[in-house]
Amino acid sequence: MNTQSDPRLLVIPQRLAGVKHIVPVMSSKGGVGKTLLSTLLALAGADKKLKVGLLDLDFTNPSTHIVLGIDPASIQPVEEKGVIPPIIHGIKYMTLAIYTGENPTPLRGSAINDAFLEILAITRWGELDYLFIDTPPGLSDPQLNLLTYLPSRIEPLVVATPSPLAIRSVEKLLKVLIEGNYKITGLVENMSNNSKLLKIAEKYNVKYLGSIPYYNNIDGLIGNLEALRSSQFYGKIIHILKGIIRA
Repeated sequence: MNTQSDPRLLVIPQRLAGVKHIVPVMSSKGGVGKTLLSTLLALAGADKKLKVGLLDLDFTNPSTHIVLGIDPASIQPVEEKGVIPPIIHGIKYMTLAIYTGENPTPLRGSAINDAFLEILAITRWGELDYLFIDTPPGLSDPQLNLLTYLPSRIEPLVVATPSPLAIRSVEKLLKVLIEGNYKITGLVENMSNNSKLLKIAEKYNVKYLGSIPYYNNIDGLIGNLEALRSSQFYGKIIHILKGIIRA
């Protein structure tokens, strides 16, 4: 496909024109809690009466709906000159799972690029303060599409754990974002009690938004928003959101 002549590339900026901040939540490795973080940041924003949206760009394994405790098959978006995202718990929400349910979606290459362009071209976000985007780990097609097609709009939020493997890889991700002159929202250290990544943030002049300790009961709360809101984890999320808003 010749993306230079793809009409969707002209539509996407219009769809996002009313969004003040586009924050893709990115990680260099999997298993760092990125989906939980992006979903709960959106929820915390809605709780604070901000206009927020949540977009799940993990096309092959969308899972934000699991955190929200909803069955995507039950969601019926309104189609009117595009798709108006349904409001879930105060969040304008869009995910490919609305159309695929729990069926596997093994996509690669041009198919992922096409899904990316389609979901951004059809979704009418309207006015938003923040659009949080859950991305798959690493620098694969969805992230590269964001960096390529929306370079002046995105404000990446980087998530990592303090493990030696994660530290090495998060530095590589930060280098890519810095060399590309992207506006980085900040760095969040998850599953940590020692703020080991503070030095990494200082090294690359990136705002350190805080650390979240490892809570061994958090998996049992996923899908139960009342329990999540009452958790210490959610308290940390609110603290991080305040740092983002002040950024």
